[in-house]
Formats: sequence, structure tokens, C-alpha cells
Amino acid sequence: MIECIIVGAGGFIGAVCRYLIGIIPLKEGCVFPIKTLMINILGSFLIGIVAALAIKTDFLNPRTVLFLKVGICGGFTTFSSFALETTDLMKDGKIHLAVIYTVLSVTLGVLAVFAGQGIVRKG
Repeated sequence: MIECIIVGAGGFIGAVCRYLIGIIPLKEGCVFPIKTLMINILGSFLIGIVAALAIKTDFLNPRTVLFLKVGICGGFTTFSSFALETTDLMKDGKIHLAVIYTVLSVTLGVLAVFAGQGIVRKG
């Protein structure tokens, strides 16, 4: 049960950080989703650091890793988990699975957005 509280606390922090970045005003007319791109890149960078530190040192205990990876990075962005899992597959020599995972994640994610929007429009 304590693990759920740890993840929830980290998720709260990550989600609030994402929200605060999302409300930063941009130059009018900017159509490229730069804030989301930067959030996803930063989240991927952070989860990479945490994962590497968790493997390389005893500095982070398992609950701290859970708080940082699943909680903060997961709340900040799920893209960081996607990027980590893809690189893990590649490091393990499963390039074909990494490619399939990437194509399916992006394609099905975009299709799910369209499907959700379609349901709302029809409802």
C-alpha cells in the first residue's frame, strides 16, 4: 500500500509540473506543440538518469526509484516510460520488437486520439 502512496505523491508532482509548463504563454501563432515536445524530451532524459542511477549505484532505494520513475516521470509524461522501454529492448538486442513497439505505440496512440474525438463529436 505504501508503494501506491509513493507513486501517487510522485504523480502529483509530475502532473503539476506538466500543467505549469503547459500554461506558459507562447508567441501567438505558434502551432508546433513545442511545450509537449520539450516535456517529453525532458521526461525521457530524467527517466534515463534515474534508471541508470538505479542500476549503477546503491544511492537510490527501490521506493525512491518508484517515486521518481513511475510517480514523477509517469505523471509528467508517459513518453519517458515509452522511450526507456524502447531503449531497453534495443540494448537487449530486440531491435525488431523495439521497432514494432514504436510503430504500434505511435500509430495506435494517434488513432486512439482520433477515436476519442470521434466519440465525443458524435455524442
